[in-house]
Amino acid sequence: MLTRRVVAKVEFHFGELFPRFGLIVTNLVMDSRAVGPFYNQRGTAEQWIREGKQAVKITRLSCHRFRSNEVRLWLSVIAYNLGNLWRRLVLPSRIDKSLTSLQQRQDGRGVREIASR
Repeated sequence: MLTRRVVAKVEFHFGELFPRFGLIVTNLVMDSRAVGPFYNQRGTAEQWIREGKQAVKITRLSCHRFRSNEVRLWLSVIAYNLGNLWRRLVLPSRIDKSLTSLQQRQDGRGVREIASR
């Protein structure tokens, strides 16, 4: 049987009266202070995967042959990486820089209009 423990995560933010807190249930055997950053990195990786699925349909592998699906996956990964490079170089830092949020905000207007805000 795996033993689990609960780690409390408390964050104090400037300008907020009450701290933010969360509970992490884990079976990791590491220092309590290292559990929070570990799960933050894991959450970031899951966000990238979700973004790839929504923005460039990275999981759309409907071909009948393995090689065709492999090529399709490589093209999706290249498109995702080019999109990330573009948003980091071109967009100002005040815009939420996720690819899916850019798609949602575009709603018929040009990308140039979004970048000029």
